[in-house]
Amino acid sequence: MTTPPSNSPSSARAGVSRSSDVPLLVRALRCQKVERVPVWLMRQAGRYMEEYREVRRKTDFLRLCKSPALCAEVMATAVDRLGVDAAIIFSDLLPILEPLGFELTYAPGDGPIIGNPLREPSDLTRVRELTDLAPMEYQFDVVRQTRRVIPKEKAVIGFAGAPFTLAGYAIEGRSSRTFERTRALMRSEPSLWHDFLGLIARSVARVVNAQMAAGADALQLFDSWAGVLTPEEYRTYVLPHLRSLLERLTPGIPVIYFWTGNPALLPLIAPLKVACVGVDHRVRLDDAINILPPTTALQGNMAPVVLLSDIPTIRAEVKKILDTAAGRPGYIFNLGHGVLKQTPVENAIELVRFVQNYRR
Repeated sequence: MTTPPSNSPSSARAGVSRSSDVPLLVRALRCQKVERVPVWLMRQAGRYMEEYREVRRKTDFLRLCKSPALCAEVMATAVDRLGVDAAIIFSDLLPILEPLGFELTYAPGDGPIIGNPLREPSDLTRVRELTDLAPMEYQFDVVRQTRRVIPKEKAVIGFAGAPFTLAGYAIEGRSSRTFERTRALMRSEPSLWHDFLGLIARSVARVVNAQMAAGADALQLFDSWAGVLTPEEYRTYVLPHLRSLLERLTPGIPVIYFWTGNPALLPLIAPLKVACVGVDHRVRLDDAINILPPTTALQGNMAPVVLLSDIPTIRAEVKKILDTAAGRPGYIFNLGHGVLKQTPVENAIELVRFVQNYRR
């Protein structure tokens, strides 16, 4: 377990300007000059680690997400084992749907299931906007406890689901590759759609602001399923609510916007007022560099499956990505999606070590 640092507020919140007092990742998000490329991995505390599997044997996933001490423990263990530059709080995108009025369970092998999905206009009458944050207090405690056990030079990243991705789960009732019900409803019931996403955007903004107040240094906003949309669907039905959410955040929050699956959305995403855009492995990194403004940081984007290869292959792929991003202010190394459960821990450790020793 990592030795807890002092409980002093982070320099970003306290207004300290000395770069040594600001986590490396936060400086990269601000596109400031950094001594090396920061690195962290999505799903870095997960089933590929025996320490995590040991914790999971004691409890189910939703109960774990609501246990701040265990959440802080599994993330601190992962950060210490891998040596990464940031800890993203251990949680899930969907528990926020519970106080909105949805019945959430996690079925082994099936993932999240919504017992009462939203399908008709009348269903919106049972959905409640999240104005009282008490039901989410456990998540803010996860932030506080994670910040206490993570060294101060490493960033703590809060996170939330973006409005479209949360709505997709609430409407489909489970994960989907096509989100057909969701896309049909947005077209057939546009008034219902915009009312629902507006409610989600306002609710998420309140939760995110509370995460930052609890001690997070940055936020990653996951739009994990936005890639199923056409550019026109994204422009019409998603962007207005995404912008509304961002406008409601406390000024100065460094936001990483991460989406997957459709490179054609990148030109629509580029103008967003976010600190950083995370790209998955289906986006060419040089395309992202050319499309994103130089004042926007960039995160990504090695295919997670590369970590199932041998060490020379991993090093070669990491070097290729780092060489492509070399010289761009605000580049952060990450995978294009989460660590796969079959990944040898030693391979993830070697990736992190290689990135941190990289010099152009």
